[in-house]
Amino acid sequence: MRKNPPDFLLLLSVIILVGLGVIMVFSASEYSTLVRYNDSFYFFKRQLVWAAMGFVAMFVALNYDYRRLRRWAGLALILAFVLLVAVFVPGVGRSSHGASRWIGMGPLTFQPSELAKLCLILFAAHHLAGARGRIGEVRTWLPLLGVTAAAAGLVLAQPDLGSAASLTGTVMVMLFAAGLPWGHLLALGLAGTAAVAAAICAESYRFRRFMAFLDPWRDPQGSGFHIIQSLYALGSGGLLGVGLGQGRQKLLYIPEQHTDFIFAVLGEELGFVGTVLVIGLFLLFIWRGLRVAITSGDPFATLLATGITANIGLQAVVNIGVVTGSLPVTGITLPFISFGGTSLILSLVQTGILLNTSRFAR
Repeated sequence: MRKNPPDFLLLLSVIILVGLGVIMVFSASEYSTLVRYNDSFYFFKRQLVWAAMGFVAMFVALNYDYRRLRRWAGLALILAFVLLVAVFVPGVGRSSHGASRWIGMGPLTFQPSELAKLCLILFAAHHLAGARGRIGEVRTWLPLLGVTAAAAGLVLAQPDLGSAASLTGTVMVMLFAAGLPWGHLLALGLAGTAAVAAAICAESYRFRRFMAFLDPWRDPQGSGFHIIQSLYALGSGGLLGVGLGQGRQKLLYIPEQHTDFIFAVLGEELGFVGTVLVIGLFLLFIWRGLRVAITSGDPFATLLATGITANIGLQAVVNIGVVTGSLPVTGITLPFISFGGTSLILSLVQTGILLNTSRFAR
C-alpha cells in the first residue's frame, strides 16, 4: 500500500500545543517552585525533557506500521491490568494526597492509568475490527464492556473517577463508530450515567465537589475554592490577558496551577484570545483525527484513530469544562499542556500512531 505524508495540520496542532504547554508550565509554576524548591525552573526543565522524549517516541510510533500493533493487543491488555493492580502493592505503588495512582521507579513516577487507556484502545480496535457484521450481537460487545468495566473499576479504586469516566467514554465512542445499534448505545449510556452518579454519592468528597459545582459560593473556602479561584483567573484575563508571566492567581491562590488548572492561568495571562486559540487547536486535532478515521480503508485503523481522537478530545473537554465551572472538579489534566511526564509522553505516542494511520488514509 502506498504511503502518504503524515497529516500536516494534525502534526502542526500538536507541536503548537506542546510548545505552548512548556511555556505555560514555566509561567504557572515559577513562583511556587521558587518557594518550595528554590528553583523557578524546577518543573520547566522536567517538562522540557519529557517533551523531547515524547517527540522521539512520537517519531518512533509514526514510523512503526500500525498494522503490526494488532499482534500486541492481547499482551497490551494484560500489561495494563498488571500495572493497574501494581499501584496497590506496598513498596511498588506510591500515594499522594490520598490517591494511589503512581508506580515509583527511583526518583521518577509513572501513572499506569494513562498507559491503560492506550492499551484498552488498542484492544478494543482489534476486537471490534474482527467482529464486522456481528457488532449487534451480545457476545461481541459484552466481553469488551466487561474488560472496560474491570479496568475502569481499578482506576476508580485509586481513586480517579475522571480517568475512569474518560476511559469508559472512549470505548463508548468506539462502539458507536463500530456500528453498535442506537438502542444498545442508549441503554449503555444510561447505565454509565447511573454508575457515575453512584460513584459520586458513594464518597463524601466527590459529593461535596458535585455540590460545589452546583453552587461554589456555598463553601468558598472549602469545596468551592478551586472553581472560584479558577473563575477569578479567567475573569481577570479579559480579551488579551494581563500578559505572559504577569498572572496573580498562580501566586499560591489557585491550586494545581501547573497541572489540573493550567488552563485558568493561561486564560488570565493570554486572555480570551489565548483560550480560543487553545480550544481551536484541540478542535483542529479532533477534526483531523476523525478525518483520518473516516478516510481509512482498514477497519482496525478507523477504530484505532477514533479511539485515540476520542481519548485526547474527551480529556480536553473535561479539563476545560472543570476550569470554566461547566463540570464538577476531577483530576484530569489538559493533554499536551499540563505538567506531567506520563501524560505528555503517552499523548505524543498516541499522536504518532494517529499520524501513522494517516499515511495510509485515502
